[in-house]
Amino acid sequence: MEETEACANHSPLVLLKQGAEARVFESNFVGRRSVIKERFSKKYRHPTLDTKLTLRRLNAEARCMTKARKLGVCTPALYAVDTVLNTLTFEYVEGPSLKEVLLEFGLKGVVEEWLDDIASQVGDAIGKLHDGGLIHGDLTTSNMLLKSGTNQLVLIDFGLSFTSTLPEDKAVDLYVLERALLSMHSSCGNVMDRILAAYRKSSKQWSSTLNKLAQVRQRGRKKTMVG
Repeated sequence: MEETEACANHSPLVLLKQGAEARVFESNFVGRRSVIKERFSKKYRHPTLDTKLTLRRLNAEARCMTKARKLGVCTPALYAVDTVLNTLTFEYVEGPSLKEVLLEFGLKGVVEEWLDDIASQVGDAIGKLHDGGLIHGDLTTSNMLLKSGTNQLVLIDFGLSFTSTLPEDKAVDLYVLERALLSMHSSCGNVMDRILAAYRKSSKQWSSTLNKLAQVRQRGRKKTMVG
């Protein structure tokens, strides 16, 4: 892991992950273990445009994460938003990602009771988001954590989230998760069926969303055949 300079209120940072849009660090914020997400500038964009886009996306992510918590979905607590350094600081959640858990199931065998509980939590959380008009935008097993000690599902990374009440947007959100499960975790069985069963119980608008999901799946199959 890579260390970088500390900023105000933070201890030295340890790089955890770097993506196309942001870097994620572990740090300590006012005595609390924390995660800092830094959105960095894109040199190919005009500086003024880049500054506006970065600030807009930073604030949008903070708003969406806060809204998710108000909707009853467990997310890391947001500690600070720094519009000068373009960073979000939030709670460090101790525990494995759902990706790690499912990969272990694939190697050692599925623990059915645990998988049912996980799928139920995932479906319930997505249903709450969607009924509240919030689309996560990047529902993968890497963006779901299981808190140590309680196994409570925690959704992370709202960098692609946006507000929408359209069944099409909700269906695409579910389809992204389905494709992730099929590509990475097929050895665990059809986890998506369990998730959708919980989604139906959680969402009052599940019917229109799942009807649209069937259409999205059909389009996906046609693209695969053409490709």
